[in-house]
Amino acid sequence: MTKNLTTGPPAKIILLFTLPLLIGNVFQQMYGFADAFVVGRILGIDALAAVGSTGGIAFLLLGFAWGLTAGFAIPTAQAFGAGDPAAVRRAVAAGTLLTGGFAVLLTAVAVPVARPLLELMRTPPEIIDDAYLFIVVSFWGIAATMFFNFLSSTIRALGDSRTPLVFLAISCVLNVVLVIAFIAGLGMGVDGAALATITSQLVSVLLCLWLVQKKMPTLHLSREDWRVTRAELATQLRIGLPMAFQSSIIAIGTIVLQYALNGLGAESVGAYTAAQKVDGLAMAPLASFGLAMATFTAQNYGARAYGRIRTGVFQTCLMSVGFALAIGLVNVLFGRHLIRLFVGPGEEHVVELAQTFLVVNGSLYVALGLLFVLRNTLQGMGRSLVPTVAGVMELVTRVVAALVLASHVGFVGVCLAAPLAWVAALVPVWVSYHRRRRWLAEEETLLAQERESAQALLDDAGSGHRP
Repeated sequence: MTKNLTTGPPAKIILLFTLPLLIGNVFQQMYGFADAFVVGRILGIDALAAVGSTGGIAFLLLGFAWGLTAGFAIPTAQAFGAGDPAAVRRAVAAGTLLTGGFAVLLTAVAVPVARPLLELMRTPPEIIDDAYLFIVVSFWGIAATMFFNFLSSTIRALGDSRTPLVFLAISCVLNVVLVIAFIAGLGMGVDGAALATITSQLVSVLLCLWLVQKKMPTLHLSREDWRVTRAELATQLRIGLPMAFQSSIIAIGTIVLQYALNGLGAESVGAYTAAQKVDGLAMAPLASFGLAMATFTAQNYGARAYGRIRTGVFQTCLMSVGFALAIGLVNVLFGRHLIRLFVGPGEEHVVELAQTFLVVNGSLYVALGLLFVLRNTLQGMGRSLVPTVAGVMELVTRVVAALVLASHVGFVGVCLAAPLAWVAALVPVWVSYHRRRRWLAEEETLLAQERESAQALLDDAGSGHRP
């Protein structure tokens, strides 16, 4: 079930590893699609706006959880690339303990502050009750979300990107069935959509545990493996926390953006919510290349295959740019048709607003694609400071753009906030990677010299024993 990413042509290896991630990301977007489709069509545009208005708060907490657990898998991938199974098991044990601890902490923090945050964000009165109901149910499921992401990231760290896809597909189908059953069948409100997602993710956690038990002996932990040291926990936190804070920093910008958006009324919130569903699906290939590069880089960094990292980054950047251009064009040409999946008849103004969002975002997907690849490459090498700095720059840009542009040009200003933030974040990441790239080249040269010296010694020793 495991796969070593330190051998074979980098472009082919990365593309094959990315494809299941891409399909998985598409399935993951289907969670939101199912919620938006059923909520928008059955409960109406106000209910859809209520779900959408929670996006910033959800990203703040759940984004922290996703970044944290993805970071916990990096030491596992590095240990696997280095061929150290004992270190793999101990890294998994440390990550599991920390995931459980943070799940309890985040749930205790998130649930009480949900309503005050919605009020602080000027959530329109007509949708705030539904928004609170949706987000508080979602927060009670943080543990399921965290453990599913941690287990999926751990399985991918060992080179298996296909099995998490299968489990995610099962979870997605179950989510679609449950959201229809809870809302259309049982007459539940927006809380039914949140409950369906939590239940589906919990099933995915159980499937991941089954896989580890039956098919992945590398991850069978003994009592000794659970006796992790402070140094091992610190290593996990050193990588996981910056990735978590990076997501939260970006989420703060999203909350400010939602604040500006809420001031434009429920119709604008509904349009933004519908457009984000299409936008999330469009960004899935770009995010998938980034996820693939994190695992590819971590394994090769652990194996000291520095030349493969440089080659892999270059080839993946080319693939990501190609996808970005194609997806942006699809958004521009066919965005309206996709938006109408979530908006009922007679809402043409909402469709036009949403199409504006898709055109603005789609025009700068290239910057986002490069950002995903380079940021995840740095994180795969354990370099988390610059991505965090980039997250701060993204936050500042998003906040300034949202508050200033929204007040001057309205909905278009809100749409411009995210693309401008991508460009701002890309600058430090680009500079840092190219500095790191020179270091990789120097290390590659030193390793080659060491190998030549070792081979010369062997040759000399061999010739000295000849008769």
